[in-house]
Amino acid sequence: MTKARYQRILLKLSGECLSAERAEVVFADDGLERVCEELGQVLTLGVEVALVVGGGNIFRGGRSAVKGLDRVTADHVGMLATVQNCLVLRDVLTNRGIPAEIFGAFPIEGMIERMRRDRALAALRNGSVVLFAGGTGNPFVSTDTAAVLRALEIDAQVLLKATKVDGIYDADPKVVPTARRFSHLGYREALERRLAVMDLAAFSLCMEQGLRVVVFDFSPPGNLRRAVLGEEVGTVLGDR
Repeated sequence: MTKARYQRILLKLSGECLSAERAEVVFADDGLERVCEELGQVLTLGVEVALVVGGGNIFRGGRSAVKGLDRVTADHVGMLATVQNCLVLRDVLTNRGIPAEIFGAFPIEGMIERMRRDRALAALRNGSVVLFAGGTGNPFVSTDTAAVLRALEIDAQVLLKATKVDGIYDADPKVVPTARRFSHLGYREALERRLAVMDLAAFSLCMEQGLRVVVFDFSPPGNLRRAVLGEEVGTVLGDR
């Protein structure tokens, strides 16, 4: 069997991966099936998989345009959007024969239990996909920060940040055609260059704890598997 580079991963996935291109479609069968297919490929390698899914397909707390909506309330709505995504994804995974369990930053009776490290680790070891819902449970904190926190809590070997871009560039490739993509980037260099890898709180926690991050394009089929195998599919962020 092919040997994976990482044995336990945390995948940070945007909510848009579950939806369609049309804004009014919150969940799309093809998007959900695609995510399940990618996860299935990784699970066959014997890798333990955890996910933090954003809620942007439903609601964006920090960018809400709703008049009169307080930022704290907006962030709470965003947290609940991630819960909805986890509930849907869990059922779709289960129906495909992939066991999945949800752990939330806060419990919702009859739906999800509060995050407990021992139970999350047990679920991973038993072969379940672990879905982390509700962010950190605190306003003013991004799902990137939640992903870093959960990755550290479960001792993940890497945080795989799925995006629509094939890595980190020294300039915006959409604006600068000659922009150069990094295959590897140290924390301090990224900080000095002020590259938009993730928000500062998440980045600082990664740098402080030495968490390896791989930023890659989720669009090409099989790219998640390639990233787990250690192939160069994006940018590796972290000290060598």
